[in-house]
Amino acid sequence: MNFNFVVTRQYLLKSHTNFTITNLANHLENISHDTINRYLRTESLNSEDLWRNVKEEFVSNTEAYLIFDDTVINKKYGHNIELARRQYSGNEHQVVHGIGIVNCVYFNPQNEQLWIIDYRIYDPDTDKKTKIDHVEEMILNAINNKKIPFKTVLMDSWYATQRLMGLIDNLGKIYYCPLKSNRLVDDTRGAEKYKKVQDLNWNESEKKSGKIIKIKGFPRDKKVKIFWATVSANRTEYIVTNDLTQSSKDDVEFESQTRWKIEEFHREVKQLTGLGFCQCRLRIIQKNHIACAMLVWNFLKRFASKIGKSIYQVKHGLLSKYLTDQLKHPSIKMKVI
Repeated sequence: MNFNFVVTRQYLLKSHTNFTITNLANHLENISHDTINRYLRTESLNSEDLWRNVKEEFVSNTEAYLIFDDTVINKKYGHNIELARRQYSGNEHQVVHGIGIVNCVYFNPQNEQLWIIDYRIYDPDTDKKTKIDHVEEMILNAINNKKIPFKTVLMDSWYATQRLMGLIDNLGKIYYCPLKSNRLVDDTRGAEKYKKVQDLNWNESEKKSGKIIKIKGFPRDKKVKIFWATVSANRTEYIVTNDLTQSSKDDVEFESQTRWKIEEFHREVKQLTGLGFCQCRLRIIQKNHIACAMLVWNFLKRFASKIGKSIYQVKHGLLSKYLTDQLKHPSIKMKVI
């Protein structure tokens, strides 16, 4: 048997609790741990390989969304892992030692399908790039290289910068993103000083239809529309958009809920593909493991859609088949004393 990335992806697809190279080697005939390690050090997968696999069954739509956010793979016991660094994790609400990944998912509202089409590993010590740089690259890559249609960009408050919002404006696209409550804005057209978003006054009409504001640091003539939106039973957000014709709070809340599709992806790729379980120290092996996990998620998602099941049902169904077989033909038989 020859070892290659197909074997690695098949392993991440079928395994449930242990995703290490050692465990993989233990379940292959005539393939050692060193052989696998050597292969993963000399070959290289990246986001372009992901796109080459995705585009074969990718279904675009002119009303589609590009959704951006980052996630952190916690490596609190892996201080010698080259890609790991201290950074803030929104999931854990604190600074952790881990690997940061900035992701771009494509959501087609017509068929309600979701694809991970691009990603960047946050590694400023090597490439000197910020997370803002990565998102900018992926937006331009989607348009200039992938040439895929989309209408709206959704992103987290971390990416609500003049640089990205201006880029999306210039591309003729719409954006929706939350502002942090302490962001300084002006809703008086210069009559008063800037104030924190949380200190804005809202009349009944503005609560329903939003209000025009200027964000501090943005060009003088650049205005956005802000909505005080309810995103869950006990949580509200200040959502801004460059679509100044938007006048429905309900529509804005719908857009905000669509943004959580990327959190759906983050949860599934971590729980079902072993994304965070590679223990290797080398940067290249970690990158290859991440790429394989992304490819496995895309495969699982498409397969689940075709057979009308959830991605969790597909993954856990593998264990269900094993249990059924063992109950019929147990490899270890219980003896009654």
